[in-house]
Amino acid sequence: MSEVTVTSLKNLQNEVRYGDNRTLLIDEPESLGGDGAGPDPYTLLLSALGGCISMTVTLYARRKNWPLERVTVRLRQQRIHAKDCAECTGATEGYIHRIERSVTIEGALNEEQHARLQEIAHKCPVHKTLSSEIVITELKD
Repeated sequence: MSEVTVTSLKNLQNEVRYGDNRTLLIDEPESLGGDGAGPDPYTLLLSALGGCISMTVTLYARRKNWPLERVTVRLRQQRIHAKDCAECTGATEGYIHRIERSVTIEGALNEEQHARLQEIAHKCPVHKTLSSEIVITELKD
Protein backbone atom coordinates (compact mmCIF):
# COMPACT_ATOMS: atom_id res chain seq x y z
CA MET A 1 0.00 0.00 0.00
CA SER A 2 1.26 3.48 -0.85
CA GLU A 3 0.66 6.45 1.40
CA VAL A 4 1.57 10.12 1.15
CA THR A 5 0.86 13.15 3.31
CA VAL A 6 0.41 16.48 1.56
CA THR A 7 0.71 19.71 3.57
CA SER A 8 0.14 23.21 2.23
CA LEU A 9 3.10 25.56 2.69
CA LYS A 10 2.62 28.95 1.06
CA ASN A 11 0.56 30.18 -1.85
CA LEU A 12 -0.14 26.98 -3.86
CA GLN A 13 3.02 25.14 -2.82
CA ASN A 14 2.56 21.79 -1.06
CA GLU A 15 5.03 19.43 0.53
CA VAL A 16 4.51 15.76 -0.20
CA ARG A 17 5.90 13.36 2.42
CA TYR A 18 6.35 9.74 1.45
CA GLY A 19 8.42 6.68 2.25
CA ASP A 20 11.17 6.92 4.83
CA ASN A 21 10.79 10.65 5.62
CA ARG A 22 11.32 11.73 1.99
CA THR A 23 9.74 14.87 0.58
CA LEU A 24 9.06 16.64 -2.67
CA LEU A 25 7.46 19.97 -3.48
CA ILE A 26 4.48 20.43 -5.80
CA ASP A 27 3.16 23.72 -7.08
CA GLU A 28 1.29 25.32 -9.94
CA PRO A 29 3.06 27.36 -12.61
CA GLU A 30 3.15 31.14 -12.26
CA SER A 31 0.64 31.43 -15.12
CA LEU A 32 -1.92 29.66 -12.90
CA GLY A 33 -1.19 31.60 -9.72
CA GLY A 34 1.57 29.44 -8.27
CA ASP A 35 5.28 30.07 -7.89
CA GLY A 36 6.48 27.35 -10.27
CA ALA A 37 8.51 25.81 -7.42
CA GLY A 38 7.78 22.22 -8.44
CA PRO A 39 5.74 20.03 -10.74
CA ASP A 40 1.98 20.54 -10.85
CA PRO A 41 -0.43 17.70 -9.93
CA TYR A 42 -1.08 16.62 -13.54
CA THR A 43 2.66 16.51 -14.23
CA LEU A 44 3.02 14.21 -11.23
CA LEU A 45 0.19 12.02 -12.51
CA LEU A 46 1.83 11.72 -15.93
CA SER A 47 5.19 11.09 -14.26
CA ALA A 48 3.70 8.26 -12.22
CA LEU A 49 2.26 6.66 -15.35
CA GLY A 50 5.43 7.14 -17.39
CA GLY A 51 7.66 5.85 -14.61
CA CYS A 52 5.46 2.81 -14.15
CA ILE A 53 5.47 2.04 -17.88
CA SER A 54 9.26 2.34 -18.03
CA MET A 55 9.80 0.21 -14.91
CA THR A 56 7.35 -2.48 -16.06
CA VAL A 57 9.03 -2.79 -19.46
CA THR A 58 12.51 -2.78 -17.90
CA LEU A 59 11.64 -5.47 -15.33
CA TYR A 60 10.06 -7.69 -18.00
CA ALA A 61 13.08 -7.36 -20.30
CA ARG A 62 15.44 -8.00 -17.39
CA ARG A 63 13.52 -11.17 -16.42
CA LYS A 64 13.79 -12.39 -20.04
CA ASN A 65 17.48 -11.37 -20.30
CA TRP A 66 16.66 -9.22 -23.32
CA PRO A 67 19.16 -6.49 -24.36
CA LEU A 68 17.00 -3.49 -23.48
CA GLU A 69 19.06 -0.32 -23.20
CA ARG A 70 16.55 2.47 -22.66
CA VAL A 71 12.82 3.18 -22.42
CA THR A 72 11.55 6.69 -23.12
CA VAL A 73 7.92 7.50 -22.40
CA ARG A 74 6.34 10.75 -23.63
CA LEU A 75 2.94 11.64 -22.24
CA ARG A 76 0.47 14.43 -22.81
CA GLN A 77 -2.78 15.05 -20.95
CA GLN A 78 -5.69 17.18 -22.06
CA ARG A 79 -9.32 17.67 -21.17
CA ILE A 80 -11.62 17.39 -24.18
CA HIS A 81 -15.34 17.29 -24.89
CA ALA A 82 -16.60 13.70 -24.68
CA LYS A 83 -18.40 14.15 -28.01
CA ASP A 84 -14.99 14.84 -29.64
CA CYS A 85 -13.47 11.59 -28.38
CA ALA A 86 -13.39 8.99 -31.15
CA GLU A 87 -12.03 6.28 -28.81
CA CYS A 88 -14.64 6.79 -26.08
CA THR A 89 -17.37 4.22 -25.68
CA GLY A 90 -19.01 5.46 -22.48
CA ALA A 91 -19.48 9.15 -21.80
CA THR A 92 -20.93 11.33 -24.53
CA GLU A 93 -21.66 14.39 -22.39
CA GLY A 94 -19.30 16.77 -20.61
CA TYR A 95 -15.53 16.43 -20.56
CA ILE A 96 -13.14 13.52 -20.41
CA HIS A 97 -9.42 13.39 -19.77
CA ARG A 98 -7.31 12.02 -22.60
CA ILE A 99 -3.75 10.86 -22.08
CA GLU A 100 -1.67 10.36 -25.21
CA ARG A 101 1.52 8.35 -24.92
CA SER A 102 4.51 7.30 -26.96
CA VAL A 103 6.87 4.56 -25.77
CA THR A 104 10.29 4.34 -27.41
CA ILE A 105 12.24 1.17 -26.70
CA GLU A 106 15.95 1.00 -27.50
CA GLY A 107 18.30 -1.94 -27.59
CA ALA A 108 19.46 -4.80 -29.80
CA LEU A 109 16.01 -6.36 -29.77
CA ASN A 110 14.43 -8.39 -32.55
CA GLU A 111 10.99 -7.45 -33.91
CA GLU A 112 9.20 -9.99 -31.73
CA GLN A 113 10.89 -8.77 -28.53
CA HIS A 114 10.20 -5.16 -29.43
CA ALA A 115 6.52 -5.89 -30.13
CA ARG A 116 6.18 -7.82 -26.86
CA LEU A 117 7.68 -4.95 -24.85
CA GLN A 118 5.20 -2.56 -26.48
CA GLU A 119 2.41 -4.89 -25.32
CA ILE A 120 3.86 -5.04 -21.81
CA ALA A 121 3.91 -1.22 -21.72
CA HIS A 122 0.09 -1.33 -21.60
CA LYS A 123 0.13 -3.61 -18.57
CA CYS A 124 1.77 -1.41 -15.94
CA PRO A 125 -0.17 -1.21 -12.65
CA VAL A 126 -0.70 2.57 -12.84
CA HIS A 127 -2.12 2.25 -16.38
CA LYS A 128 -4.51 -0.42 -15.08
CA THR A 129 -5.49 1.81 -12.14
CA LEU A 130 -6.19 4.83 -14.33
CA SER A 131 -8.16 2.68 -16.78
CA SER A 132 -10.42 1.17 -14.14
CA GLU A 133 -13.06 2.55 -11.81
CA ILE A 134 -11.49 4.51 -8.96
CA VAL A 135 -13.23 4.97 -5.61
CA ILE A 136 -12.03 7.73 -3.27
CA THR A 137 -13.20 7.43 0.34
CA GLU A 138 -12.43 9.04 3.70
CA LEU A 139 -9.27 7.73 5.36
CA LYS A 140 -9.87 5.88 8.63
CA ASP A 141 -6.89 5.71 11.00
